[in-house]
Amino acid sequence: MSESQRWNDVDDYFTTLLAPADDILAAALRDSDAAGLPPINVAPNQGKLLQLLAQIQGARRVLEIGTLGGYSTIWLGRALPADGRLITFEYDAKHAEVARGNLARAGLDKIAEVRVGPALESLPKLAEENPEPFDFVFIDADKVNNPHYIDWAVKLTRPGSLIVLDNVVRGGAITDAASTDPSVRGTRAALELIASHPKLSGTAIQTVGIKGYDGFALARVLA
Repeated sequence: MSESQRWNDVDDYFTTLLAPADDILAAALRDSDAAGLPPINVAPNQGKLLQLLAQIQGARRVLEIGTLGGYSTIWLGRALPADGRLITFEYDAKHAEVARGNLARAGLDKIAEVRVGPALESLPKLAEENPEPFDFVFIDADKVNNPHYIDWAVKLTRPGSLIVLDNVVRGGAITDAASTDPSVRGTRAALELIASHPKLSGTAIQTVGIKGYDGFALARVLA
């Protein structure tokens, strides 16, 4: 058995036992695939982790940067109370349309709002609304702008909020300080920002599974 097959088998076991698909989540993936969206959603067990983290956090307000077809958004939306709010940013209008349909099917369209356009244009507009601080931020968008997303996440949260940054291992390339890959450089800059920021305490975790060799960073906002 190959190493990658072993990873897949373990993920399948965990998912079947602890994060089984339901009709709504399965339909979200099916509709995303039918619309031609790239198959880069979080894995089911990773979606369940996001949900648990938001629940442990007692989150009432969630910000997501990078919606895709709304699969991770559904996991996060299900962690919120009935009067909770989730704002998610998606660059591509087609992706956003699919996500809105998936969220409506999940009964989350009253809680979750999909905003279309470049996140670095949408985030300042959100800040101008003077929203209540977000309790939980999930960042899974274009990696080159990761440090900017971290910076905005700090501005839009409160002491005690949690920030999750996805896809930080880059297949191991994250250790290459000389890399010219914009995604590696952006992610390294984001991790360095977490390490040096006076209002953040964070760590990063390597993962293996159906998404290959990857990982995520966690950062808690300090007082």
